[in-house]
Amino acid sequence: MRRSYKYLLRATSKQATALAQCLEDHRQLYNAALEHRRTAYAKAGASIRYGEQSADLKHIRGDDPGGQGRWSFSSQQATLRRLDKAFRAFFDRVKAGRTPGFPRFKGGGWFDTVEWPKDGDGCRWDSHPEHPAATYVRLRGVGHVRVHQHRPVKGRVKTIAVKREGNRWYVVLSCDDVPAEPLPATGAAAGIDMGVASLVTTSDGEHLANPRHLAATAECLETTQRALSRKKRGSKRRRKVVARVAALHGEVRRQRLDYAHNAALALVRDYDLIVHEDLPITNMTRSASGTIEAPGRNVAAKAGLNRSILDAGWGVFLTILAHKAESAGRELIAVNAAGTSRTCARCGHCAKENRVTQAEFACTACGHAAHADVNAAVNILRAGLALRRASEAA
Repeated sequence: MRRSYKYLLRATSKQATALAQCLEDHRQLYNAALEHRRTAYAKAGASIRYGEQSADLKHIRGDDPGGQGRWSFSSQQATLRRLDKAFRAFFDRVKAGRTPGFPRFKGGGWFDTVEWPKDGDGCRWDSHPEHPAATYVRLRGVGHVRVHQHRPVKGRVKTIAVKREGNRWYVVLSCDDVPAEPLPATGAAAGIDMGVASLVTTSDGEHLANPRHLAATAECLETTQRALSRKKRGSKRRRKVVARVAALHGEVRRQRLDYAHNAALALVRDYDLIVHEDLPITNMTRSASGTIEAPGRNVAAKAGLNRSILDAGWGVFLTILAHKAESAGRELIAVNAAGTSRTCARCGHCAKENRVTQAEFACTACGHAAHADVNAAVNILRAGLALRRASEAA
C-alpha cells in the first residue's frame, strides 16, 4: 500500500530563503505556462500540451541559469504536470456539465508546494545516512536540510515534496510498498453517527466529544483579524498580522488533525466492522443566503450550523478513518443516512415527531426512548450489515 509521511524541516535562515526562492520560481513557471496556453488559444486557436512545454524547459533554463536553471529539471516538469492536471480536470468538468472553473494564475499565497517525482533525481532522502543522530534531505539549489524525523519511514520513498505552511517548512514523502499492520480481530461491529454536539456517537452508546477547536480560538482570531483590517495593504505591519492569522488557523488545523487521528485509531482498535454515514458535506454546508430575487431564510442560523460542521471536521475524520481501517485490515462501509435519525431502532416506525429534541428520541408508535444519536447509530449499523449481506449474496 502507499502512505505519506510528513516531517518538519529544520532549515537554516539561508536555506529558508533558498526554499522561498525555489517556491517563487516554480510559481512563476506555472503562471508563465498558463499564460502560454491562454495566449496560444486566444491568438491562434492552438492547444498547447504538456509535452511541448516540457520540451521548452531546456531553453528556459539555458536563458536563465541564475534563476530557473538553479532548480531540478524534474521538479519543474512536475509543476508543468500540475498545470496539465488542472486543465484536464477543467475539461472533465465541462464534459460533465458542471461549473468549469478555468485554471487560475497563482498568487504568492496560493502556491505552497514543490514536488520532486523521484528520489535521487534532484533530491535525496536521508542524504547523510552515516549521521548518528539526525536525518537530512538534499534538495538541488538548497543543500542538505535537517529533518525532524519523529517516526520511521516504511516502504520505498517514491516522491518528495516540500510544502510551506505559514513560516514553517515540511517535507512530504510518498512511499510505495508500505506493509499493512493488521490488528487482531475483535469480533465487534459498530455504526457511528456524526454530529456537532458529539463528534462521533457509536451504536454501543459511546460518545466521542467534539473539542470545537475553532470556537476555542475564535476570540483571539477575531481580535487579530480586526487588527488586520486596520493595517495598510503592502505594509510590513500587515504582513506580520497576516502571518499571525495564518499561524492561528494552522494551530487549529493541527489540533483538529491530531484529535481525528486519535479518535479514528480508537474506533479501529475496538471494531472489526465500522459503518458510517455517506455524508454530502459540501451540500450540507452550502450557504442559505440565496439570491436577491429569492433570498434565503434563517441565514444566520444556517451560517452558524455550517461553521460548527466545518469546525467538527467530519470530512477530515472520515478520510483518516478510511486510511487507518485499510492499514489495520478493518472493514469500513458507507451507507445512505437518510431517515436514520427519525426511524425507531426497535419497531422501524419513521416520523418527524419521533425526534423530540436534538438529543432525545421517543417513538410515537411503540414508545421506545433513547438518545437520538445512539438510535441513529443503531440504524446505520443495521443498514451497513444489510448492505454487506446483499453484496455477499450477489
